[in-house]
Amino acid sequence: MTINKVSIKAPAKINLSLDALRKREDGFHEVAMVMTTVDLADRIELTLLETDEIKIESSGGFVPLDERNLAFQAALLLKKTFNITKGVYIHISKHIPVAAGLAGGSSDAAATLKGLNELWGLSLSLDELAELGAKIGSDVSFCVYGGTALATGRGEKIHHISSPPPCWVLLAKPPIGVSTGEVYRNLKLQGIEHPDVEGMVKAIEEKDYDKICGLLGNVLESVTLKMYPEVKHIKEQMMRLGADAVLMSGSGPTVFGLFQHESRLQRVYNGLRGFCHEVYAVRLLGE
Repeated sequence: MTINKVSIKAPAKINLSLDALRKREDGFHEVAMVMTTVDLADRIELTLLETDEIKIESSGGFVPLDERNLAFQAALLLKKTFNITKGVYIHISKHIPVAAGLAGGSSDAAATLKGLNELWGLSLSLDELAELGAKIGSDVSFCVYGGTALATGRGEKIHHISSPPPCWVLLAKPPIGVSTGEVYRNLKLQGIEHPDVEGMVKAIEEKDYDKICGLLGNVLESVTLKMYPEVKHIKEQMMRLGADAVLMSGSGPTVFGLFQHESRLQRVYNGLRGFCHEVYAVRLLGE
């Protein structure tokens, strides 16, 4: 039976811990980070085309609709690797903010790889798709699997871990974009506090919510909070309003807070909406 259309969710991720260890010979940084998925997702709809072309549309502004788009790159990579002569029309319903540190573009690429695997009948395993994803971007491999994982190398080596205890997550993004490359270029590895990534993995395995809150850490905050005072302001306000723990995700600018109690989440949500337009209250997916 020929499948003509596939619809797939592309969830956002947050970093519970992000450490950069050294600058690699290939120009990337060697990282160790704990990532987990949250219930904020784009939806990717893939429609089979008999013509040999990739067409892409998106409901969100600021999304490139050509080879700069990671979903486009994912389709092109599969076409070239497996000599596919059929095409695809990709429609992205955007819900994850763009250039936000939430891996929206990487998750769209991962969903496209998984969807096209079905649509074009490639029968590739998740491991094979993740290996292909690493050629597109550092976060794509993680997004192929989803769930919760320790990522090492430049982010493409994925070690699955159990999911954190369930909780609420509040995401707040100021109206700016942040260049990941620029943040890493300005990162000074000497004299900054490195998060306890191993401790975080252990806390998650033990389902110890308080310990997880105490171990949140992101080495990139040392750069982004200085470059973008708006991010620092949101972090400070979220703490002041009563989040259990607060951290910037990825290279920013999105800041997230963790909450065990929905009533407190609602209070902080209302407080942030007074000065920040993009605020999302979501659950931790983690699995």
